[in-house]
Amino acid sequence: MTVINIFFTQQIDGASEDFIHGAYRFAFERIGPEGPRRLIEGPIWAFVDWVMDDLAGLEMCRRLRADPRTAQAHITMVLESDDEDDRRRALRAGADDYVVGKLDRTRILDRVLAVLSDGPDVHAAHMIELGSLTIDMIALQARWGGKPIRLGPNEFRLLRYFAENPDRVLSRQDLINALGKREPAIDERTVDVWVGRLRRAIRAAGGGNPLRTVRSLGYVFDSH
Repeated sequence: MTVINIFFTQQIDGASEDFIHGAYRFAFERIGPEGPRRLIEGPIWAFVDWVMDDLAGLEMCRRLRADPRTAQAHITMVLESDDEDDRRRALRAGADDYVVGKLDRTRILDRVLAVLSDGPDVHAAHMIELGSLTIDMIALQARWGGKPIRLGPNEFRLLRYFAENPDRVLSRQDLINALGKREPAIDERTVDVWVGRLRRAIRAAGGGNPLRTVRSLGYVFDSH
């Protein structure tokens, strides 16, 4: 089943529970200026409001296009009125299309399903590259300098999240949330086990130790 990740910048009535339709599962989540706060697996569709609480919608659109995690997302700008100049500015900022007026869960699903019926044009990036590290999302294979990194499922997803958030301190809880490991509850020390395994696998592939422990805070993947 293909997961379609639907992000929105303002709270949407009724948009919380997943929705299953045929071969698709639609997962709803609010997104802020910092971008996704979890690991994204599957295509992305973002609905960006023209006016946001803490950022202009046009700037949010530009940030989504500049972020490797969301660069290939289908972006719909939500306009307050059907203004020709606003439409042009939205498209120039990177939006794929636009809607006018308030959104709700039903309207979002109707729009996404209408586009998907013509063949999905939303997709996730297939390759992540960070220095000597490459992660092939189709083959589910990570390599360091061309040498395979032998990883289990948890460690592979953990490495991907670190690679998507390099040079940023991530707490143990951040990593638990990112990997969707909140239910049942995961002890934060379990993250130390995952990181230990990941470190050993990278070292075995000749990558040294790019994962740095930040005392009392968490871990950071050093890209340099």
